[in-house]
Amino acid sequence: MPTAQSHDLRSFIEHTWDTSILPALCEYIRIPNKSPLFDPQWREHGHMQRAVALVEGWCRARPIEGLAVEVLHLPERTPLIFMEVAGSGARRDTVLLYGHLDKQPELGGWKEGLDPWQPVREGDRLYGRGSADDGYAAFASLTAIEALQRAGLPHARCVILIEAGEESGSPDLAAYLEQLAGRIGDVSLVVCGDYERLWNTTSLRGLVTGNLIVSVLNEGVHSGDGSGVVASSFRIARALLSRLESERTGKVKLRELHVKIPKNRLREATATARVLGRRVYSSLPLAARMKPVHSKPRELLLNRTFRPALSVTGAAGLPSLQDAGNVLRASTALKLSLRVPPTCDAARATRKVKATLERNPPYGATVRFEAEDPGPGWNAPPLPAWLAAALDRASLDCFGKKPCAIGEGGSIPFMGMLGEKFPKASFFITGVLGPHSNAHGPNEFLHVPTAKRLTECVSHIIAAHHTSVDETCPPKRRRR
Repeated sequence: MPTAQSHDLRSFIEHTWDTSILPALCEYIRIPNKSPLFDPQWREHGHMQRAVALVEGWCRARPIEGLAVEVLHLPERTPLIFMEVAGSGARRDTVLLYGHLDKQPELGGWKEGLDPWQPVREGDRLYGRGSADDGYAAFASLTAIEALQRAGLPHARCVILIEAGEESGSPDLAAYLEQLAGRIGDVSLVVCGDYERLWNTTSLRGLVTGNLIVSVLNEGVHSGDGSGVVASSFRIARALLSRLESERTGKVKLRELHVKIPKNRLREATATARVLGRRVYSSLPLAARMKPVHSKPRELLLNRTFRPALSVTGAAGLPSLQDAGNVLRASTALKLSLRVPPTCDAARATRKVKATLERNPPYGATVRFEAEDPGPGWNAPPLPAWLAAALDRASLDCFGKKPCAIGEGGSIPFMGMLGEKFPKASFFITGVLGPHSNAHGPNEFLHVPTAKRLTECVSHIIAAHHTSVDETCPPKRRRR
């Protein structure tokens, strides 16, 4: 891309972020539109509707040629924002850009002066829930396209989907994709690290989650009366968890949750480990003297991308320390979150976990595993040559360094859905999360310079797509 046009793109994107996107993001942060999994009464509370209206209004006001904005409301579903921008060139295929606007819950532990629902700007950081995950997506996507138009650069038709249930596992998205199948069109490119370069996500883990409930009594009794006679529900839960993982190493024991790691992902982890080194774990807020589970960064990268891992993310039946009397409690419930490899069958893994936990419960205790809908993982197809070259140019131009590829430990069910629906599409999956940005935890923040550079990169990629050759089609024979 010529230098003059790159300068025009950058100037417009930075101006739009400073004067329009950041003020809108601040208003968005103030809306506590928690995902339906965390706010079952989201309809009555109206916060999701307010967030959708805010994003919709901002998007409608942009002077983008060929833009159409629509909010869809399927019965008993979260709303979805569907936007189209007509292509300005000869290509008839579609670039699909995706994001979400629902949020994780508050979670405690925010540092003094910060609140999940109040935007606070400190230097390059904009703090607040949803700032980085994923409130900026709609604003940045449209701005990337608008920048191309203002610079006089052609682009293919673009479709932007902004859903409102991603943090709940995207339970409504498949229904919307089915309804929109004819309108989305033939998708050839889907656009969905440290802050020093462009990171391309090459895989996403799947998710097996649910509630493990262990009951030993119909009501709590004095611990002096019952302990030693009736087993503690917590001890039984602890024993059941040992069926799933080694408490010493953390290795998941179930064979069905493991896969053979592809050779290209092993090579990728080796290369990325050289770039990141200790930052693989030093970017996490480790407690004093806490060490990672392995000393080699490569093994840690593989652990968080292609190996299963168990976390207990919540509990019920446990009183606060202040209220904990001498009582043998009736039951213990634990929220289990099992990240599974990208190519693991999450539905099969869920069935295996349920059977393992409920089989032959100790002492005849009542044990249930109430599984939630499994989240499939995703393993990216190989990058076509044009996209690999475009990523190199965009990263060098916007960040001054070559891009890196990395597997991501989180889950985006949408990627698996799209991979099945558009098997020939190329994928550029990236984002603004980096060291300490803490999307689901306390002190979530958006790194503003990275968001600006990423928006510019998306413009570069969409422009490069327009001039690329479709490598999925065989070359035409020349006439003799």
